[in-house]
Amino acid sequence: MPYAAITYRVKPGHEDEIAEIFANFRRVDSPVLRDEDGTEVGELLGTAVFIRDDLMVRVIHYQGDFAAIGRHMAKQQGVHSLESKLAPYLAEQRDTKTTEGFQTYFRNATMRCISQLSREEYVPPQPA
Repeated sequence: MPYAAITYRVKPGHEDEIAEIFANFRRVDSPVLRDEDGTEVGELLGTAVFIRDDLMVRVIHYQGDFAAIGRHMAKQQGVHSLESKLAPYLAEQRDTKTTEGFQTYFRNATMRCISQLSREEYVPPQPA
């Protein structure tokens, strides 16, 4: 199952305030991802958020169409509430009020994945 990482540049020294915002995050209404026609195209399996100094990273574990995550999250009221509370702590402001703006930020802030390993791909070492 793939992972993605989204970056946020934040103002350093506000880690506790940002942690509090995420502690009260209202979860998405469904982990199921759908396309514009309503067809199921993926699923959110989990997320985690990490912060250090001026960098915050959200790691997303998902299956299916990655682009559907941005569309799905852009429609979530809890995400918009979090975005407005997070805004004062962002080093770089961005437009996430519209679906298009949110998707643009989401796409531009995605880190390049250089390695993903899972248990399913594990091959035990062969005896010499």
